[in-house]
Amino acid sequence: QVRLVESGGGSVQAGGSLTLSCTMSQMPRHTRHTLGWYRQTSENEREFVASINFFGAPKYADFVKGRFTMSRNNGLNTVYLQMGNLKPEDTGVYYCNIPESENPWGLGTQVTVSS
Repeated sequence: QVRLVESGGGSVQAGGSLTLSCTMSQMPRHTRHTLGWYRQTSENEREFVASINFFGAPKYADFVKGRFTMSRNNGLNTVYLQMGNLKPEDTGVYYCNIPESENPWGLGTQVTVSS
């Protein structure tokens, strides 16, 4: 099991920016996992936000395209989510994990965007 620790959340006003980090530990050597960011808002179940493969190619949900950028540092076993032009509907708990896996979820990091 890969242990995941998310950080970087906070409270910002609409239009503001935040950068989230997710650090992985207990990662098996020589694995090349794709990693994803997800969020759980008050209205929705946990939903996909973005993912990035080992080589740095990202994919984004339509509602964050042009506003969020996902990146990774394989040497540090860390992925990042740069969030810009934040909207109140982006409020929620953000998680990272290995897509389509049974890896346990971390505690997430709270993002609150006020209007």
